[in-house]
Amino acid sequence: MKNLPSIFNLKSKYYFILTISLFIQSCNNERVIQLPEIENAKITEVLDVSPAYIFYDETQPDSTLFNRKNLIGTTNWLVNVDKRLTLRQAIPHIQYLQDRRKKASMHKNEAAKNYFTCNDTSINNLGFVEFTNVNYSDSSEISQDIKTCIMTVDSLKEITFSSSADLNIVFSKENFSLVLPILKSEFGESIKLIMAFNESLSFQDYIKIKSNLASFQNSISNNEFIY
Repeated sequence: MKNLPSIFNLKSKYYFILTISLFIQSCNNERVIQLPEIENAKITEVLDVSPAYIFYDETQPDSTLFNRKNLIGTTNWLVNVDKRLTLRQAIPHIQYLQDRRKKASMHKNEAAKNYFTCNDTSINNLGFVEFTNVNYSDSSEISQDIKTCIMTVDSLKEITFSSSADLNIVFSKENFSLVLPILKSEFGESIKLIMAFNESLSFQDYIKIKSNLASFQNSISNNEFIY
């Protein structure tokens, strides 16, 4: 049985030179996980970590293989999700990790966080997207008040808003920047945007949206809905 490569160093900085894929070898079986690609990540270094993996595996009933055996409860969790998976495939496993983190009692580290691991093509290395406080729910549970607006993501080319203005955009950070002032004029400066994602959206496209909207976090709710 081969030893796992020393990718995660729990005692020092997390270093790994990434090109396209992350390779995991164990018991003579090679698995490949294609990480979602982002640019100009706000977070490029995470210390004191342990990994979980959600592989794309067509031999499994839902085409996913979930490996969480290396997680350590008191560390920051790096969740490696194959970009080819859809939200319908990936989110149940991510919800499991979120619930496990919240229910942890013994030896709990209140400062520990959860991150998605990504391939930051702008630096040819890893970048990270935090999701510690995100709550994933079914779309039937959405509730709205006068200060909330729902951003519905069918695809990167079809994004709509529950606004009196007929807003329909192709996703980009620039387009969102143009829409946000219009929404604030209707819902107020303290607007909370609730994002609802089509379950068929690829994890790559989901992470692209999350990464690009990181700088608008004050206007975005931690509650996300999958429909």
